[in-house]
Amino acid sequence: MKRAYEYVVVGVGGLGSAAAYRLAREAGSEVLALEQFRLGHDNGASQDHSRIIRLSYHDPAYTALTPHTYTAWAEVEEESGVQLVYKTGGLDLCEADTPYADVYAGAMRRAGIPFEEWTPREAMAAYPQLRLDDGHRILYQADTGLVDARKANQAHQLLARAHGATILEQTPVRGIRPTADGVEVETDLATFQARCLIVTADAWTNQVLAGAGVSWPLTVTQEQVTYFATPRVREFAPDRFPVWIWHGRDILYGFPVYGEVATKAGVDVGGDVVTPDVRTFEPNPRAHDRLIRFLERHIPGFTGPALYTKTCLYTMPPDRNFVVDVLAEHPRIIVAQGAGHAYKFAALLGKILCDLAVHGQTTYPIGAFTADRPAITDPGYPPSFRI
Repeated sequence: MKRAYEYVVVGVGGLGSAAAYRLAREAGSEVLALEQFRLGHDNGASQDHSRIIRLSYHDPAYTALTPHTYTAWAEVEEESGVQLVYKTGGLDLCEADTPYADVYAGAMRRAGIPFEEWTPREAMAAYPQLRLDDGHRILYQADTGLVDARKANQAHQLLARAHGATILEQTPVRGIRPTADGVEVETDLATFQARCLIVTADAWTNQVLAGAGVSWPLTVTQEQVTYFATPRVREFAPDRFPVWIWHGRDILYGFPVYGEVATKAGVDVGGDVVTPDVRTFEPNPRAHDRLIRFLERHIPGFTGPALYTKTCLYTMPPDRNFVVDVLAEHPRIIVAQGAGHAYKFAALLGKILCDLAVHGQTTYPIGAFTADRPAITDPGYPPSFRI
């Protein structure tokens, strides 16, 4: 068994699968990726049929990157022959007397991203399924859609193996030890030597980094989405209804019919703080009730019998921004942490992690996501998870 690799990736979810693929294109059989569970498991944050992809974002640090996400996904689609991105158009629905429309519109203008601002009447004319009030502000962006996360993870993994990478599932990392010329990675199967270690372990980030003496202030919550068997299924097909995000006291979001013969919606950061060891897979009735109240008022045909509710984990720094950085104290270790909203960026973050590992730098603007910013280093930094 080969035990020394140029690059070892720990965590083969959305970000790790993408990193393994991009590294394998560069280094072939010198790439090892380790996953503690089975590939495609439901324990983390990268499962299910769909994740939102959008150009619209709240901060110029993200709108500087969002156009590149579509290019990165298109490259994976081209090589795999599998469609992963489906454009539906997207609505940012903003409650009256809130700043969110201006914040999102300003970030898009700064990046030169085209969008339209609609009145409630215009939005309801375009999508009669909506029930909006005077004073609501609506931003429409035509490129919004979904990424099929399940297929995308599989595509990244299959392509990584096609380029020579080794992917080992059910191989948890028991410890890491920085050395003079790399990092030792201990598993039950063997101890592997990596010249460069890429950690994409999400809720298990601190557990993996403990051997390097690193611990970050990460909050883990259990979140959920519900699939609704709406009897108005044709009205909510992707060619008739968009991806949407509601910005009010709560942030809620939803998808047209895809993956199941059902609509899908959830509350952003609507769940309880947990740890990976004590989380449950049981639906949270409080979050479900908040979602139902919103849908019955604003998208009444969206609901129907609950087909099922699926849980996942969000893992978030106090400012809810990504961390994508080389550890200053251990420059052979690179970490990416997605803050509970990174899947749409996964194909691009794989490229960025490959750049950092192979070339020591990237041309993509990631200066906002360093590991030495106050949100990571200041114990008194006040948490704010709204985006």
